[in-house]
Amino acid sequence: GDTAGCTFCHTSPEERCSTCHQRHQFNAVVARKSEQCKTCHWGKDHRDWEAYDISILGSVYQVNKLDPTQFDMSKKLADADYVGPTCQYCHMRGGHHNVQRLSTVYTSMGMSNADRGAPLWKEKRDTWVSVCDDCHSPRFARENLQAMDEACKDAGFKYTETFKVAENLMLDGMGEPMPKDLAPDWSGQH
Repeated sequence: GDTAGCTFCHTSPEERCSTCHQRHQFNAVVARKSEQCKTCHWGKDHRDWEAYDISILGSVYQVNKLDPTQFDMSKKLADADYVGPTCQYCHMRGGHHNVQRLSTVYTSMGMSNADRGAPLWKEKRDTWVSVCDDCHSPRFARENLQAMDEACKDAGFKYTETFKVAENLMLDGMGEPMPKDLAPDWSGQH
């Protein structure tokens, strides 16, 4: 499970070029397109693509991506002047290959309730704001970062509540989600 779910994608891009550049079409233009990140960052365990795609930033990309005057993917990232950000523009700012260097400060691995004011996070958060202020004011970026903090905190509490409900159901002997003596659902399953 770890190999399929984590290690397969989470190797250093410097060591595995085909993660972004595609093995059969090794091309920087392909690697600069947001869809390339979708290869790994989508689905129930990594909702990054869906979050980007439905955001205003993703909408700008989707509407304009075929127009080379708006998204000239032939330019190096350091020279890019896109009408809106791609995944690569923010996470590989300037064209470096360390994607995690400019990642957000969130994770689904139990860190959602971490103290975001801790010194450990200050540099990462300041860097995150500096990426956003390429196009937005630092105040706008910090306010959005604070809103994401609150959303993560709320989600963390809901996540904890959900597991408590499930635990209580198990303790009450109601662990089976669909008892066998009930009628089958629309698909014929119990």
